[in-house]
Amino acid sequence: MKDRMQSYQPWYHSDITRSKAEDLLSKAARDGSFLIRDSESIQGAYALCVLYQNCVYTYRILPNEDRKLSVQASEGVPIRFFAVLPELVEAYYNPNMGLVTHLQYAVQREEEMDEEQESNILPPQLPPRNFDLKDSDSKSSEQPYTSLSETYQMRLQNIDLSVIPDEHQMAIQEYFRTSICLDVEQIQNGNPNLPGLKKLMMSICKNLYSDISHVLPSLEVFSKALDQQLCPGVGQCPKQISDSGQSLSFRLEQLTKLLYSIEDKARFSIFESVGLEGGHRKSLIPLVMFEVKQESLGIPTKMSLKVDVESGKLFFKKSKDGPEDKYYVHNKILQLVKSQKMHTKLVIVVETEKEKILRKEFVFDDTKKREGFCQLLQQMKNKHSGKPEPDMISVFVGTWNMGNAGPPHNMKSWFQCKGQGKTRDDTADHIPHDFYVIGTQEDPLNEREWADTVKGVLRNITNISFKQVAIHTLWNIRIVVLAKPEHENRISHLFSDSVKTGIANTLGNKGAVGVSFMFNGTSFGFVNSHLTSGSEKKLRRNQNYTNILRFLNLGDKKLNPFDITNRFTHLFWLGDLNYRVEFPSTEAENIVTKIKQQQYQELLCKDQLSMERNDEKVFLHFEEEEIMFAPTYRFERDTREKYAYTKAKATGTKYNLPSWCDRVLRKSYPLVHVVCQTYGCTNDIMTSDHSPVFASFEVGVASQFVSKQDPNSAPQGGIQIMNCVATLLTKSKTKFFIEYHSSCLEKTVKTSEGENTEHSNGSIKVWFGNQVTLTPIISDPEYLLDQHILICVKSTDCDESYGEGCVALRAAQFCYTEFKVTLTHHGEKTGSMTGGIQLQTSVGKPTEKLYDFIKIEKDDPVTSKGKGNDLNKSTNIGAHDISNPSYAGVTYKSAKLMDKGWSYSMPPKTLALTGQGVKDSKNMNIRSPTGKPCSMEEDEKMSEMFDNPLYDSMAKSHGRSNLTPLDPLFAPSKSADGDPDRPPVPTPRNRSYTYSENKSQLPIPSMPHSSAQKKPVVPSRSEGGMAQSRPPLPAKSRPGVPEPQAPKPRDYRDPSELPSKLRLPARPGLSQPNKDVHPEVPKMGRSVK
Repeated sequence: MKDRMQSYQPWYHSDITRSKAEDLLSKAARDGSFLIRDSESIQGAYALCVLYQNCVYTYRILPNEDRKLSVQASEGVPIRFFAVLPELVEAYYNPNMGLVTHLQYAVQREEEMDEEQESNILPPQLPPRNFDLKDSDSKSSEQPYTSLSETYQMRLQNIDLSVIPDEHQMAIQEYFRTSICLDVEQIQNGNPNLPGLKKLMMSICKNLYSDISHVLPSLEVFSKALDQQLCPGVGQCPKQISDSGQSLSFRLEQLTKLLYSIEDKARFSIFESVGLEGGHRKSLIPLVMFEVKQESLGIPTKMSLKVDVESGKLFFKKSKDGPEDKYYVHNKILQLVKSQKMHTKLVIVVETEKEKILRKEFVFDDTKKREGFCQLLQQMKNKHSGKPEPDMISVFVGTWNMGNAGPPHNMKSWFQCKGQGKTRDDTADHIPHDFYVIGTQEDPLNEREWADTVKGVLRNITNISFKQVAIHTLWNIRIVVLAKPEHENRISHLFSDSVKTGIANTLGNKGAVGVSFMFNGTSFGFVNSHLTSGSEKKLRRNQNYTNILRFLNLGDKKLNPFDITNRFTHLFWLGDLNYRVEFPSTEAENIVTKIKQQQYQELLCKDQLSMERNDEKVFLHFEEEEIMFAPTYRFERDTREKYAYTKAKATGTKYNLPSWCDRVLRKSYPLVHVVCQTYGCTNDIMTSDHSPVFASFEVGVASQFVSKQDPNSAPQGGIQIMNCVATLLTKSKTKFFIEYHSSCLEKTVKTSEGENTEHSNGSIKVWFGNQVTLTPIISDPEYLLDQHILICVKSTDCDESYGEGCVALRAAQFCYTEFKVTLTHHGEKTGSMTGGIQLQTSVGKPTEKLYDFIKIEKDDPVTSKGKGNDLNKSTNIGAHDISNPSYAGVTYKSAKLMDKGWSYSMPPKTLALTGQGVKDSKNMNIRSPTGKPCSMEEDEKMSEMFDNPLYDSMAKSHGRSNLTPLDPLFAPSKSADGDPDRPPVPTPRNRSYTYSENKSQLPIPSMPHSSAQKKPVVPSRSEGGMAQSRPPLPAKSRPGVPEPQAPKPRDYRDPSELPSKLRLPARPGLSQPNKDVHPEVPKMGRSVK
C-alpha cells in the first residue's frame, strides 16, 4: 500500500504517533489544517487528521478488496473510491465531502534527525560482489561471467597456495576458471543449488566425508548406550545415514550436536554414579558460617551462625570452634526481619520445641553479610517448601558492549555479580539463578560460539548445564536466555523479534532485540537495545526508544492495543543505551577526579537518562536500582584505571566523557513481588572499552492454576469495576469506550460510550458511569489475586487507543477499593483514570508465599533485654511496622521520587464495608496479609498499621509512598471544602497519583449511610516529589476519628501470620479500633454471592 506514494507528499507523515499528529496540528492553529498518518489500529489503513475550532477530527481511510481507498466520513455522504492518496486528498480540498471542514492547509513533515554515519555500521562482511548479473544492451551476456572468473583468478595469484595440496589447488583453480560461470547461469535459471561449488566442496572434503561416515554411526551407538531409557532393539546398530542429498555443513552440525549430547549424557551418568544428581552436586551449596554479635543483658556476645541449606538446618554456636549450641529446622524458622535503621541487624523469629516463639536479634559484620545470610535462608525455605511449583525465582540480567573484541577466558565475576556497586556477598556465590539473560552489543562471535561460551562459564560456576531458551541476533546486537533444566517444561509462548533504528531506521547497527515467554502463569519480556551514540544525540536516543516500543512485536498478540510496557508482568530493558553525562568537554579531568573519589552523585545529577526519565520523556514508570558504581564507558582497553575520553577524528577531536551508558531497568505490574538484589559492574573484564553490567532480581511468579473446586458446584466469581472517570490529554473530537483485557477473562469486554466534558487546559474528562461486571474463568482467590486487568481507552471513530493502564485484583482482596492509574500510549503519558473495583470469589484459602519469609522492620521495637526475647512472656514490645519489601521495592537508600503510575486507596484490614451484597457471613474468606485465614476475633486484633505494603501505602521504594490508606468511610469528618488539612486537588497534568478525587455524584454502591457518600481524600505528594521521612499516620490518628484509649501492644508481625496454635491469646482490656464508632460494621472481607 505504501508503494502507492508516487512522489514525496508533504502531508503524509508515515508512522508518527497520534499524539504527535495532534501536536503538529495544534501548532498549525488554522482551521482546515490536515495531515495523513498510518492507522494504529488497522494495518494498511490511514488516518486523516483535520483541525477545526482547536479540535482534531480523525477519519479512517480504508482500502477495499481492490485496494481502492475511501474515507469513513459523515453518514449520508456517498462513498467515493480513489486509486491513490494524492487523488483522494485533491478531492477533499472541495467542500461538502462529509468532513467537518474541507482540507485547506497541509501540515509539513518535520525533518528527521539523522545520525552521522559511523565507521562500524557494517554488518558481518560478505565476500565482495563487484559484478552485475543482469544483461545489458551494450554488453554481451558472457561478459559478467568472464569478468567474475578473471577477478577471482587474479586474487588467487596473490595468495600463497603452497600450504594446500596440489589436487586442491587444481580443483579451486578449475572452479574459478569454468565452474563459477556455470553456477551463475544456474542462478539465472532459478536453480540455487550451485552444482559447481558443491562439486568443489566434495572434492576438497572427500576425506572428511569419509571420516564422518565412519565416525557418526559409532557415536550414535555410544549415545544410545548412555540413554537412560533404552528403546526396543537398542542392541541393533542404527542405520547408517546415507550421504546422498546431505551437505557437509548439515553433517558437521549433526556431528557437533551429537558430540554435545554425548558429553551431557556422560556427565549425567558419571555424576550420578558418585552420588551426584542432574549434572550438578547434590550438596551444591556448602555449609556457610557467619560471625555475628548478640546482646545478652546489655553485653554484646560473639556467636556463629552456620547455615546448612541442603539439610535445612540453622545452627547457633557460642564460639566458632566450640560445640554447637542448638539448631532449628527450616519449618521452625518462621521469619527474618531486617532492621531498616541498622543495616547490619537482623531478627530471626523461631519456634521452640515447647511451641514458644523466640525473637533473636543479631548484628552482622556488614550489610552484605546480612544479605548473604538472608539469601541462603530464603534458598533453604524454597528448597524444603515441598511446593510442586515455585512462587518465586531469581533472574540474572547482564549487558555488555564487547567492542568487537572476543571475551576473556575468565568471566566469572560478571555472572557472580562481583565488582563495583551493589554486589553479591561471597557466601551467596553457590546459589545459582533460575534464569540468565545476557545482552551484548558489538558482539563479534556467532550465536553458537557465544552461547557455548556462556554455558561453559555457568557450568564451571554452578555445575549445572543450563538450557538455552532463546537466542536472537540483529547484526552485532544479541540476546541469550538460559534457564535451569527443571524449568524447561514451565516455559511456553516463546517469541523473539528485532527492530532496526540505525540510519533511516534501516540499518541494524543500532536497534533492539527482544525475547518474551510465559513462566507458568507469569509473563516475562526482555529487551536488549543499542541506541544512537554521541553526547549530543539525546533526542535521537529518545526517538529510538519510542520506535522500539512501537514496533517490537513480543508477547500475546491479543494484546495488540498495548505496547510492550503493558504486555508483561515483568519487563526488563537492558543494553548500551548510550545516554551520557551532560558536562562540557572542559570538565573531563574534573569528572575523572570525582570518579576516583567515588563522588558519583554529583555526576549522576547530569546523567541524561535520569534527566529524561524525570521529565517523563523516556522509560515512563520504569525503575532502576540506585547506581553505586563508576561509569562503565569509555575505558582504555586492557585496563580499568584510565578513561579514554578523547578520540581523534578527521573533523577534529571528539570527546566521550565517562558515562553510565550500560543500564538495566524494569517495569512490573502493580502489587507484584520483585526485589533488585544486585546492580553493578565488573572491574576485571577489560577486553572492551565498556565494562559488563549485572543486575539480579528476586521475582514472584504465579503457577499454572488448577482449581481444586468442582466447577459445577463452585460459585461464580465476579470482578466489578465502577465509577470510572478518564482524563485524556487530547484535542480529538470523538467519543470513547473502555476495553478490559486479561488472561483471567474468557474474552475482551467493552463498555458503552462515555460522556465527554471538555476542559480549557486541552484535556477531556470522560465519565463511564455504568458498572461493568467481568466474569473470571476461575473464581478461586488463590488464582484471582495474582491476576491483573488491562484497561484500554479507545475512540469510537477510528478504534485507536488513547491510553492504557493496569489494575491489580489483589488491591480489592478485602473490600471495595478505589484506584487511580496513569494512562500511557507508546511510552507517553496520555492521561489518567480513576474508579473503583470490587472482587467476588469463591471460598478459598490462598497459600502463604515463600517471599513473605523476609520482611523489613521500619521502626525498631523497644524490646526487653534478655536471652532470646521470649515473645510469649514479654509484654512491653512497642508497636512497630514490618513491611515485605517485595511488592513496592523497599530499599534502604532513598533515591529520587519516581512515580509508579498507579495507586490504591485501601482501608485498613480491620474495617469492612457494608452494603456489598453479603448474604452469608459464614462464606466469607477473611485473610491476613500473607493469605492465611483468621477468625473474626483475630481480625479485630490486627494492627491498623499494615504489615505488608501490598495492603497499605507505608512501604517506600526509594523513599516514596506507593499505596495510600483510605480513611474509614464511616468516620465523621468535615466537608472537603472545610478541611484545612486537605491539599488542593492536582490538575490532570500533575504527576501526583496518590489521591482520590472527591466525586460526590458517584457514590460507592449500596452505601446505607449518608456519611459514606463522600469519598475520603488522601493527601497528595507535591510536584517536587519530596518524600516524607516517615510513613503517613494511620487512620486512628487522623482528625475526625476517635483516639483509642490506649495503644495496642503487638507482636513482631500480624498474629494471623503464625500457625493458629502459636498465636498469642487475646489480652483483655484493650480497645478495639472502630468498634465503638460503628458497632454495626461486620468484621469481614468482600462479599461472595
